[in-house]
This record gives sequence, structure tokens and C-alpha cells, in this order.
Amino acid sequence: MAFTNSSSASSPLEKTSLASLDQKLVMAKRYAHEGVKAGARAAVVAGIAAAIPTVASARMLPWARAHLNHAAQALIISTVAGAAYFIVADKTILATARKNSFKQA
Repeated sequence: MAFTNSSSASSPLEKTSLASLDQKLVMAKRYAHEGVKAGARAAVVAGIAAAIPTVASARMLPWARAHLNHAAQALIISTVAGAAYFIVADKTILATARKNSFKQA
């Protein structure tokens, strides 16, 4: 016996499950986009918040002036910004998905 795709694709159960999967995919993309926007905002704020004391200390403190070159300062700032991005994006995606899953239930 050969199974054909046309008979299984025409069943009402499969049509609703495909529609449900499409809806879930659209929702997941929206959650991810919201997370990216929130993460980018957090990265900008954290980068500025880390840059000011890093650059100031590298100019004023003798130890920092001797040991923190431009590459080290950039590494400190970018690490803080990257960490803020991933933490906030992840929390935003999970919080949005959790909030909307309770709405659907």
C-alpha cells in the first residue's frame, strides 16, 4: 500500500494543526523581535554606563592608566554590553511567551 500526501493533507485535523503551527511560528517570531529590541536598548544603556567609569578611571587612576590600554577598555565595555543584551533579550522573550501562554489557556 502506498500512502499519498494528498489524502493526509486533506484531513481536517492536519489542516488545523498546520494552521496552529503557523500561528505559533508567527508568535515566536514576534516574541523574538521584542526580545531583540529590548536587548539592544539594554546593551546601549549598559555600554554607556560601563564606558563612563572605565574611560574615566583609565585616565585618572595610576594603576588603570598603566594597565588598561584601549583594547582592554573596549573589551570591558563590550563585555558588559553583550551580557546585558543576552540577559535582557532572553528574559523578555521568556516573559512575553509566558504572559501570552496564560492568555491562550
